[in-house]
Amino acid sequence: MNQQLIVVSNRLPITIDQDGDEWQIKPASGGLVTALDPLMRQNHGTWIGWPGCGPEAPFDDLANRFSAEHGYRIKAVPLSEIEVEKYYRGFSNEALWPLFHDLLGNCNFNLENYRSYDIVNRRFAEVAAEASQANDIIWFHDYQLMLSGYYLRQIHPDRRLAFFLHIPFPSPDLLRRLPWSYDLLRGLFAYDLIGFQTLRDHRNFIHCVTSFIEGVDVVSRQSRLTLLRYGGRYIKVGNFPISIDFKRFSQDAGTDEVAKAARDLNESYGQRQLFLGIDRLDYTKGIPDRFFAFERALEKYPQMHQKASLLQVVVPSRTMVPDYIDLKSQLEQLAGHINGRFSEHGWVPLHYHYRSLDSIQLLAHYRAAKIALVTPLRDGMNLVAKEFCACTNDNQGILILSKFAGAADQLGKYALLVNPYDIEKTADTIYQAFCMSESEQFWRMTALRGQIRRNDVHLWLKTFITALNKDAEESKSFLTDKK
Repeated sequence: MNQQLIVVSNRLPITIDQDGDEWQIKPASGGLVTALDPLMRQNHGTWIGWPGCGPEAPFDDLANRFSAEHGYRIKAVPLSEIEVEKYYRGFSNEALWPLFHDLLGNCNFNLENYRSYDIVNRRFAEVAAEASQANDIIWFHDYQLMLSGYYLRQIHPDRRLAFFLHIPFPSPDLLRRLPWSYDLLRGLFAYDLIGFQTLRDHRNFIHCVTSFIEGVDVVSRQSRLTLLRYGGRYIKVGNFPISIDFKRFSQDAGTDEVAKAARDLNESYGQRQLFLGIDRLDYTKGIPDRFFAFERALEKYPQMHQKASLLQVVVPSRTMVPDYIDLKSQLEQLAGHINGRFSEHGWVPLHYHYRSLDSIQLLAHYRAAKIALVTPLRDGMNLVAKEFCACTNDNQGILILSKFAGAADQLGKYALLVNPYDIEKTADTIYQAFCMSESEQFWRMTALRGQIRRNDVHLWLKTFITALNKDAEESKSFLTDKK
């Protein structure tokens, strides 16, 4: 029997829009889609998720069109508006998202939202059970679906189940604040392999389960994988840092079209040294702190005046959520304040844009800027850091990176690491980047690009699937460091 890959995520890898009387279906963007699309085409698998549209859309016809063009199937999990509000906006994004990003003050723990999360996770499991066969791999993704494996295991005890968390995993002290932490941890034990971005997340999970759940036995461990035994089952836990398709980004950034767009950007900003920030509108990204640090750098180092500008692009996200509306207003006020203090004739220090970028413009921004400011307060990985480096084909660029981004584990040796809460030292690092010689830029960026090239998204995928396909006895034999 052929082994099929069933991918399950909150959203399907598509966007569905209506143009007049015509419905259109297009592939979605994002790291997960880029990573898994080639494997799904090769495997002729099935992708399960919420389509992001209501029942009025002719989903079956659109899905058949997508399957014919892309070589794999998509299957919808329908959600009502109240379920989207409680399961997704409520529990997933008002409880799990801030808690897992170490921002306890932003959490809203609501029982009705949790109950909706539980119900929706069961529905995802039921759809996956219907779509799968005995030999298939069923791979669930991210914090919205932590309980789905538990319900699928009840339907099909012998299915091969995997889970990957794209955001950080909290320490025991943080997770214990969540009233339903035991239920989530128990639910995760239904998976055969649980993957995290970093060794820190991996260790936090092990500390949580051994602290909160009785009967968990750590059979063996090494830096990448830990083998647990619980309830008569073996569960593998590992860290698998996700990445990008380095070759594709590098090649696309080198096209004439992107080069022209980058030249146009540089001309529009007066050929000044550009610091670049590209982020979704989200309080975890540390954008206000970044503005404060840039303002402090302008105060301390007037040598930067007229010669450098910060170009900050904020991509709209969760536009109806009060916290995000307030953040947008704060950023607009800060940008106006900084420009009001420092602007001079012919020079604006901070260019703030609230909009999305198409692929050409995104790559052009990466090429036009010499310094990337990637300074989240906490991040699972942050692929913007890797994309910027991949697009810097001349090796003349600098990455300023938060030590609290997952990418810092791989890139921290050659990036300029900062604590985004430390405004003073971040300002000093901004000036250090401003003054950096071309020779230092070259060796740092050469090393960064080599690291990302070697550890690209294809290696991430291969490493994860290889770990999943080893059975428990094989795992015990190659995990040699006994507890």
